[in-house]
Amino acid sequence: QNPKTSAIVKQLIAEGNAGELQKYFGSRMEFGTAGLRAAMGAGISHMNDLTIIQTTQGFCRYLEKNFSDLKKRGVVIGFDARAHLSSGGSSKRFARLAANTFISQGVPVYLFSDITPTPFVPYTVTHLKLCAGIMITASHNPKQDNGYKVYWENGAQIISPHDKGISQAIEENQEPWPQAWDDKLIDSSLLLHDPYATVNKEYFKDIQKQCFHRNINKETNLKFVHTSVHGVGHKFVQLAFKAFDLSPPFAVPEQKDPDPEFPTVKYPNPEEGKGVLTLSFALAEKDGAKIILANDPDADRLAVAEKQESGEWKVFSGNELGALLGWWIFTCWKNHNRGTCAIKDVYMLSSTVSSKILRAIALKEGFHFEETLTGFKWMGNRAKQLMDQGKAVLFAFEEAIGYMCCPAVLDKDGVSAAVITAEMASFLATRNLSLSQQLKAVYDEYGFHITKASYFICHDPKVIQQLFDNLRNFDGKNTYPKSCGRFKVSGIRDLTTGYDSSQPDQKAVLPTSKSSQMITFTFANGGVATMRTSGTEPKIKYYSELCAPPGNSDIEQLKKELDELVNALEKHFFQPEKNNL
Repeated sequence: QNPKTSAIVKQLIAEGNAGELQKYFGSRMEFGTAGLRAAMGAGISHMNDLTIIQTTQGFCRYLEKNFSDLKKRGVVIGFDARAHLSSGGSSKRFARLAANTFISQGVPVYLFSDITPTPFVPYTVTHLKLCAGIMITASHNPKQDNGYKVYWENGAQIISPHDKGISQAIEENQEPWPQAWDDKLIDSSLLLHDPYATVNKEYFKDIQKQCFHRNINKETNLKFVHTSVHGVGHKFVQLAFKAFDLSPPFAVPEQKDPDPEFPTVKYPNPEEGKGVLTLSFALAEKDGAKIILANDPDADRLAVAEKQESGEWKVFSGNELGALLGWWIFTCWKNHNRGTCAIKDVYMLSSTVSSKILRAIALKEGFHFEETLTGFKWMGNRAKQLMDQGKAVLFAFEEAIGYMCCPAVLDKDGVSAAVITAEMASFLATRNLSLSQQLKAVYDEYGFHITKASYFICHDPKVIQQLFDNLRNFDGKNTYPKSCGRFKVSGIRDLTTGYDSSQPDQKAVLPTSKSSQMITFTFANGGVATMRTSGTEPKIKYYSELCAPPGNSDIEQLKKELDELVNALEKHFFQPEKNNL
């Protein structure tokens, strides 16, 4: 019933444009553990009023089946500032339609009255003990995209088999229910609640448990620039600084207000590094700020840059910031929270494609480190299990600039990460240390961990399948490569098939998934490289790391060795010319 999407389809029929209609209606968006992510537009392959109604009807039925008290507890729904003029879709509109679906079935809905960071949704699920949460966002995707992200009652993103169950329920509930389109009904409903004020108060109270140096924060001369890259983060990072008694960061004026067009950047993704930070560098130079904090548009990720002695800016990789925050959060725990639990009950987590620096710190300091599959859904769920067993999970991170610094949010959170990074920098400044100098000190103490990651674009699923089949049948049937150029392979873990050469029974410990490709090679020189397909983009990604024991400080030699390993990996395992990548 949306006049805009309806008109698009009628126009295509009038033109007899079968090709475009096939694109719009050929296949339904797949609902996976990350929920939905697709372009906004007409048809079942896109995000629009109808597909949001259908998805929410399925999700509602699935929740009714799983929770007898759904009508007592309810769900939370948040949204970012995305909007798409030509199809009339927007995050706010989708959130209202989703709320209407639940309310029509007698389910209480906590619908934020304004845009919020993604981490506020999992926070609200936990804080108000709700059954589930939905966040309408496409994070740092291109402007035409939107998404539907789902959290379970434990405050973590859903994992299998929930995605299958929800997907099936969507299939079974495709016809819109009687009042599905009339979202005005919710405004007079007693089942509609607005958690905005409460959550804003409680969240900033909770993150203050991670504030350990209020006096330094009040006094520091260090200046920060913050950019929210046309997303939702501005107001919330300002409030976080206030909660920590830090002077507010300078906000990049052209980027601080939400704008669904993202006019000043090619991609609204701070992971892309310097291109997204051009305006931040300029403001920092003007105002004499040493450190830049950049959130992605839904404020669940954080990139950090620091001005070096040379005048150059260094943008930290996700692994480098993970090393710094891991060191800092452990140091704060050691100095301030020691009495609350024994070191043997302390845990840190990171995903299998992220740096193993936390493992090195844990070995030396005596706490536990665990790795999980890629993605915060795994770290959030594992953290909750550990917390339910009385363990303290201090920190979790992944290389895609995602950090969980505060146990109140079981997902990545760019707001708390930004203010904790600012406190760490302010503390280090009192010791005349920069973030870069401290990073080197961490590597000196625990061993250098050098990483390099990139990706090849491939739009043909058949080519991707062949590339991975080739690796599994490299020297004849069912044999993996024994070397990669001059680098000897010492171990192989294939999480698509469940094979792990290092285990006595050759079976992988981490969960396996036939639907995505992922192979990790360990090399005799201490290198590790993982090749995997992306869940949300047409990419084959690789992640490589060289871990040296403490004391091996020839960093240039280590970098050279890693570069050569990566070149060999690209040449022999990806074969870009042959595979047209």
